[in-house]
Amino acid sequence: MKQVEVQIMSQTYLLACPVDGEEALREAVAKVDAAMCRIRDAGKVKARDRIAVLAALNIAFEASQRDPALAFRHSSFGTPEGADGAGAQASPAGQTAVDDALRTLIARIDAALAADDRLL
Repeated sequence: MKQVEVQIMSQTYLLACPVDGEEALREAVAKVDAAMCRIRDAGKVKARDRIAVLAALNIAFEASQRDPALAFRHSSFGTPEGADGAGAQASPAGQTAVDDALRTLIARIDAALAADDRLL
């Protein structure tokens, strides 16, 4: 693993990546930076954490449109508060890995945002 310094919305982050993964990481950072800057520049959302969540959702939606295997079902992430889970469908065979990857990504976003004391 190596550490790579990147900037997203003019803020510097030090990220770990495999030695052969720097190019892919930089492409992902560029996509996230562009998505977050578009949301910020639209002027309706100011809080960095909300911008990050909206950008992540937009990127995930775009990816799911290109590759339906990336689309996730509501039931695979649990039921809404107060719901009894009736009618929930089982995830397809390959869906568990995608769900796990999305949970990991969400946890990493949460951790990165929690470490940023300048969110508001």
